[in-house]
Amino acid sequence: MILKKYIKINLIQPKSKMNEKDLDEVCEECNKSEESVTQNLIKYGFKVCDSCRVSKTIFPI
Repeated sequence: MILKKYIKINLIQPKSKMNEKDLDEVCEECNKSEESVTQNLIKYGFKVCDSCRVSKTIFPI
């Protein structure tokens, strides 16, 4: 939650195309809600949880 507030205040410009829905913590692959989704969005540009990221790295198909 602290990370989400930091992102809103410091990283997202008012005219940015990202909105509150983009920052929800729901994985696009498995639809689980985890904090790692927002972290991976910042690090890698993908809205996936850690487990889906690892599985996509090992099995990229």
